[in-house]
Amino acid sequence: MMTRILIVEDDPIQRRLLVNIVERLGYEALQADNGLLGLDMLSRKGAPVRAVLLDLMMPEMDGQTFLETARQYGYTVPIIVQTGQGGIDTVVKAMQAGAFDFVVKPLTPERVAVAISNALKLEAEGSTRKSAARRPRGQHLSFDDIVSASPAMLRVLDLGRRAAQSNIPVVLEGESGVGKEMVARAIQTASERSNRPFVTVNCGAIPHNLVESILFGHEKGAFTGASERHAGKFVEADGGTLFLDEIGDLPLDVQVKLLRAVQQGEIETVGASQPRKVNVRLISATNKDLIEEVREGRFREDLYYRLNVFPISIPALRKRKEDIPVLVRAFVERFSNEQRLTTTLGISRGAMALLTAYDWPGNIRQLENVIFRAVVLAEGPELTVRDFPQIATQIPGFVVTEMGSLNLGEAPLAPPAPVEITQRPTVFPDFGQPDLTALRSAAAEMRSANAIVTLDDGGDVRKLADVEEELIRFALKYYRGQMSQVARKLGIGRSTLYRKLKDYGIDPDNPVEQAA
Repeated sequence: MMTRILIVEDDPIQRRLLVNIVERLGYEALQADNGLLGLDMLSRKGAPVRAVLLDLMMPEMDGQTFLETARQYGYTVPIIVQTGQGGIDTVVKAMQAGAFDFVVKPLTPERVAVAISNALKLEAEGSTRKSAARRPRGQHLSFDDIVSASPAMLRVLDLGRRAAQSNIPVVLEGESGVGKEMVARAIQTASERSNRPFVTVNCGAIPHNLVESILFGHEKGAFTGASERHAGKFVEADGGTLFLDEIGDLPLDVQVKLLRAVQQGEIETVGASQPRKVNVRLISATNKDLIEEVREGRFREDLYYRLNVFPISIPALRKRKEDIPVLVRAFVERFSNEQRLTTTLGISRGAMALLTAYDWPGNIRQLENVIFRAVVLAEGPELTVRDFPQIATQIPGFVVTEMGSLNLGEAPLAPPAPVEITQRPTVFPDFGQPDLTALRSAAAEMRSANAIVTLDDGGDVRKLADVEEELIRFALKYYRGQMSQVARKLGIGRSTLYRKLKDYGIDPDNPVEQAA
């Protein structure tokens, strides 16, 4: 029997598009044009629905209410929400309500396929998940092992597969922790050099006076302290792949020798009389803007053009938040196995919403470390918001509640009252309203305290510069002087922010105090 996917979408054109995508993937598509009918189809006997594609904006019963009600009835089917808004607040609320994953309109068949595939893997008990998070360290890493649900990251993997088909030099660009080495290893595995050495060198971690020796090797007695011969990383990687991480930190004199190695395929060992031929596939990585380094004279232009033949830019995790849920689940599973827990820990919807809302300046590496700590210290069968205190404290306005987490000033998700479904529902269930007097009062006080006055004492509109200065002072205080976050939330660059601080005479350490 074919796998059944339920599509809950009120727009007939969008629904027809989703039906076409689902059927082309080889699944049976069930259709509901509103949330009430969707709940009815979930309750029917027969072949079960394995996953749900849910629109959030619908009449009669919107997607948010559908999520809450489905969980109240005890349905555990993975629900993938689709939204045209794309705002993180919308995503957070959906994850709080129990959504498994989300996709942003306009939808692409590739993104929908990945979301459904991940949902079915979760739904099928005992299924074997192939993910980089589970693969034991030291084994070959393939592109199929890299966890991703983001169109931008899927594009990266596609470029990586193409690069693997030749020996073309590759430069992987991206912030620290985005997974550059994982992509490099996957390129090696997919290439004809898969069974040859993969050697990594962090150019930023080597003292400048030792870089040349470590890369190209040295002969015994070549310099003081060279008591024995050292082959060097190029020789170690001969026939395989050499991964040069943080290549922008290479000294200029070493860049000259690297250029020769790339151009002529030979290296000059320190203290040797003759150059040596090597056959090495070179993959470089950097978290710097290399073209800017060239302009500033810190990186050779000829080497830049030799290395930058096939650049691949890996987006930061905050720019591909679709990846956070699948990465979290993969890391939780891996660390549960490593800690030899009897069962894999679960993760609450409040915790998933919290992790999705965070910007992760340290990217995947930071997320991995946070999940590892939470799994080691976990006391219950699932991870909750309280297992991530260091994250919750860094999101302004995020309040921990018994229901999970919410932004102060917004009404929390109301727990729906049980409604028995025997036939197709025809009346919208009355969930009632919780007593939120205290919360709303606190929120009103906060909004009042944070208000920026728009009129001066004479009743005229204040000057734009005055309002801007006040807003910047407030943002600095609100985000505790975290300049990157202040600039990002204000929608300006860091250099622009620093210029405005200077123009207005604002002290970042004491933004409230007015300049004399």
